[in-house]
Amino acid sequence: MDVRPGETVAIVGPTGAGKTTIVNLLMRFYDIDDGSIRLDGIDTRDLPRDTVRRAFGMVLQDSWLFTGTIRDNIAYGKEGASMAEIVAAAIAAHVDPFVRTLPDGYDTRLEEDASNISAGQRQLITIARAFLADPSILILDEATSNVDTRTEVLIQQAMARLRHGRTSFVIAHRLSTIRNADEIVVMDNGRIVEQGGHETLLARRGFYRDLYESQFAESVGAEAVA
Repeated sequence: MDVRPGETVAIVGPTGAGKTTIVNLLMRFYDIDDGSIRLDGIDTRDLPRDTVRRAFGMVLQDSWLFTGTIRDNIAYGKEGASMAEIVAAAIAAHVDPFVRTLPDGYDTRLEEDASNISAGQRQLITIARAFLADPSILILDEATSNVDTRTEVLIQQAMARLRHGRTSFVIAHRLSTIRNADEIVVMDNGRIVEQGGHETLLARRGFYRDLYESQFAESVGAEAVA
């Protein structure tokens, strides 16, 4: 897989195909046994892990927030961030409007597991953190299964804005959301089995088309039941 700067690459495949493994390898949570992963032409094993990880921003399905204020949670993306920078990131991620409705605003203290705000609000805060960190490469888990429709739209808008001008890897759950990706990487049993654009992959009538049509059938069936 060869990814050019600024491209959005969607990684798709059934459960257990290896999508999360690719993320772990990119971040050097563990090293590969063979071959190489290169960042701007440099083998990532020749770079300090901290250097590799600072190049990446991550927004995952399970948002990670800690006990502390909303301000602190956003500021975690950049050491020494000013309040103006925190607010700018919050505005970009659609966090600012709901924070300003809270009695303590940005000083609102999140409880353990951030259970005093909604799942969608937690996800938006992690996106704001990524805006503040301003990484060159993004890893996005675009699942929004636990949020209402309006919040899902806000999350998708914020993620689209975050991806702009950056190299992005999107772990795709619903194939309908990644039709405009520059490249779609299709995985099965730990291997890349197809690569290409949405229309090209559909025309091949291969693994991707089978995945896409099975999801479409499930969606239509769910709507019929509803």
